[in-house]
Amino acid sequence: MLIDSTLFESLPAYTVEPGTKVDLAAWETSAKGPYEDKEIARAELELIKERIEHLQERLWAEHQQSLLVVLQAMDTGGKDGTIRNVFSGINPAGCRVWSFKQPTSEELDRDFLWRIHQRTPAKGMINVFNRSHYEDVLVVRVDEIVPEQVWRKRYELINDFEKLLVENGTAVLKIFLHISREEQRERLQARLDDPAKHWKFAVSDLDDRARWDDFQEAYADAVTHCSTEHAPWHIIPADRKWYRDVVVAKLVADTLERMDPQFPASVHDLDGIVIPE
Repeated sequence: MLIDSTLFESLPAYTVEPGTKVDLAAWETSAKGPYEDKEIARAELELIKERIEHLQERLWAEHQQSLLVVLQAMDTGGKDGTIRNVFSGINPAGCRVWSFKQPTSEELDRDFLWRIHQRTPAKGMINVFNRSHYEDVLVVRVDEIVPEQVWRKRYELINDFEKLLVENGTAVLKIFLHISREEQRERLQARLDDPAKHWKFAVSDLDDRARWDDFQEAYADAVTHCSTEHAPWHIIPADRKWYRDVVVAKLVADTLERMDPQFPASVHDLDGIVIPE
C-alpha cells in the first residue's frame, strides 16, 4: 500500500478560538478528513508516532519543559483507546497517565485542584489526564453535587491554574473527543453484547446517557469559558476511531514541535575520546 505521508499535514486542528460560544451540535463527530481508506490513516498514524517518539526523547533529555495532555469525553468517547493507540511506543520512563475518578475523603477535605496539581508533569515529562480537573465543572454540575455559585467560579480558577502551568514551562493540550449520541448507543450495546466487555459497563452509564443534553450543555460551557490563548480546547470528531487517533497524534506532535526541545550539550569536552578495547 502506497502511503502519502503528507495527508496528515492538511488535518484541521479543530481548535476552539478563545471567546467563541460553543454549541457542540454544530461540531461534527464523524469526519474522516482526507482519508478514503482507514488503513492509510492508520499507516500515517505510525509515521506521526515516530515523530512523537523522537520529540519525547528530546523533551526528556532537555529536562526544561513538560507537556500535559487533557482528555475529556462523554462515556464511551474513546479516552482509553486514544491513549493506547497514540502513546504506545513512547519511552514509559517519560510518560505518565493519570485517571481522576470520585475524590477520596482526603481529597474532598482540600480544594478541588489539590489532587490535580500533584499529577502535573515534572520537567521532561509527558503526562496524560484521563478525565481531569474539568470533572469539577461537569459531573458536579449535572449531578448537583455542589451549587452553581460554587462550580461557576471554578472556570476562572481553572484558567488561572493552567496559566500558572504554562508560565512554568508546561504546555497544556486540551482535547474533547466528540461522539454522537447514536455512536454512544452502539458502543454501549457492544459492551453488553460481548461478555468480555461487561466489566466496562455500569448501570449508571444508562443514567448518564439519559442526561445526555445536560452533559452536552455542561461540556459546551466548560469549553466556552476555558478555551484560552495559553490553553485552547480542541473538539475532535471521534465517531471514527481511526480518524480520532491520527488527529490527536498530530496535535501532540505539533505541540511538541512548537516546544522545540533540544538535546543538551555535554558538559565535558568529548573530542578525541576513544573507548579503550
